[in-house]
Amino acid sequence: MTIPEKLTFNALLESSASNFANRPALGFAGQEPLTYHEVKQSIDRLKNMLVYQEVGKGDRVALLSQNMPNWGIAYLAITGMGAVVVPILIDFTEAEIAKILQHSEARAVIVSEKQSHKLKQELPNTLKSAILIDDFSEISLGSLEMGLSLLGHPARDIPNDMEAPVPQEDDLAAILYTSGTTGKPKGVMLSHRNIISNAINTMGIQDVNHEDRLLSVLPLPHTYECTIGFVIPFMNGASVYYLDKLPTPAVLLPAMQQIKPTMMLTVPLIIEKVYQNKVLPKLSGSPVMKLLTGAKSVRKFFHKMAGKKIYKAFGGKLHFFGIGGSKLNAQTEQFLRDARFPYAIGYGLTETSPLLAGCNPSLTKYRSTGFSLPGQEIKLLDPDPITGEGEIITRGPNVMQGYYKEPELTKEVFTSDGWFRTGDLGFIDEDGYVFIKGRLKNIIISSTGENIYPEDIEEVINSEKHVLESLVYELRGKLVAKVHLNYEEIDQRYHELKASAGQMYDQVQEKVRQRLGEIQQKVNARLNRFSRVSIIEEQPEPFEKTPTKKIKRFLYFEKKNDN
Repeated sequence: MTIPEKLTFNALLESSASNFANRPALGFAGQEPLTYHEVKQSIDRLKNMLVYQEVGKGDRVALLSQNMPNWGIAYLAITGMGAVVVPILIDFTEAEIAKILQHSEARAVIVSEKQSHKLKQELPNTLKSAILIDDFSEISLGSLEMGLSLLGHPARDIPNDMEAPVPQEDDLAAILYTSGTTGKPKGVMLSHRNIISNAINTMGIQDVNHEDRLLSVLPLPHTYECTIGFVIPFMNGASVYYLDKLPTPAVLLPAMQQIKPTMMLTVPLIIEKVYQNKVLPKLSGSPVMKLLTGAKSVRKFFHKMAGKKIYKAFGGKLHFFGIGGSKLNAQTEQFLRDARFPYAIGYGLTETSPLLAGCNPSLTKYRSTGFSLPGQEIKLLDPDPITGEGEIITRGPNVMQGYYKEPELTKEVFTSDGWFRTGDLGFIDEDGYVFIKGRLKNIIISSTGENIYPEDIEEVINSEKHVLESLVYELRGKLVAKVHLNYEEIDQRYHELKASAGQMYDQVQEKVRQRLGEIQQKVNARLNRFSRVSIIEEQPEPFEKTPTKKIKRFLYFEKKNDN
């Protein structure tokens, strides 16, 4: 474990550039990566450029770009010279990005050519300069607003000895605007100490060293990927590779074979798709296989065989396959356990920099997100004396400074004695393992007073054949489930038939209604009395999701409340 002398990004850069100068640092898959020495040179040049553009300590610099090596260079240059980085998710709309620039009072923006069209809306008066991340050349604000072709030009004769401010541990490092699943984006303020302490504490449960190689597939503006998939590897001399195209199987699998990553971070949806599309059909494709895999020992055998093939397809060198962002399907986790796949599930929030609980793949416990990280504290607020469940609260050096320009909202999420309220319900077992039940605001109280967790019901629904995803909510005292089906699996000609009129389409719709009825019957047979679904509805299109592939629940609650 390599720890910088001070918990600042400036100190982190100096430490890594000195200890791992000639080691590969950041690169695109299939291309020669930049060394740590080369990365530091680029960071120093960009620091000079920002200082020359009169970006000072505490000024906000927006960063809008898809994943690339230069994203990390920009991030470390901004934070390393005392400014505040505002990483913007490329999933945000033009209107949302405009609001973020306005709210953060950004003084400069570093943008990729691919994302620059999203800055065509009126730019805030605070914005004074712009830099093209592709080659770190200057671009005019006018060309951004008018949507002109970006012709960057080298910075004006910038002296090499520009003196940059030196950040301190408790200085603000980043403001992160998250769409989340609850509607209005908020600016989470994280200090240098917040992020780097969390990186150090995470290394207390999982070692990372200069021999490790990571393939990054999640958005870097999300704290999960930034802290664990960028800051930690950079701190320890590991190599991080990015894709220059969307991570489709045709792009991802060859990259894995070429890089042979030792570590990866994913969200549940990625590995769930692999299990549902590659493993499950073979295990339940015939009555004979279905019967055979009903036996636990036989199921484990087939899972192990399938797991070996997937492990090999992923490059054959993985020792850590991290899963976070939302709850993993139980069937998929059982497959990973049977296959002895080196997975580990973590739990955290943007507000906690992010990781709160996790563990090494060798210490996983079924359905748990691991245990509290060293150097941080987790406990339950007012746990139920019968179930042991309560709201998870935490404190430590990783907990945010607050929500930007929102003192009242900040006050609401802290207890009187300084513990941060996560809004998640769960319990902690006798071994210290954390189990998440669901979001406090999602809980449904039955007519007889029982707590109903929609996420648990959704998990049961999603385990049914033909179901891709679901959403459960309460409407006038009844539980309603919206279900998005795998239409190709039900009928390979579904889309073709849907395009034709009349009787053919009616027949397909009848088949879908029948399948939904069967799903409702099977699911209710597996649920307790007060958790049974009264109404099941088809969700024809995939649910809208956050960058970490969680359903934006609030969108559908708004829709059903309008009816």
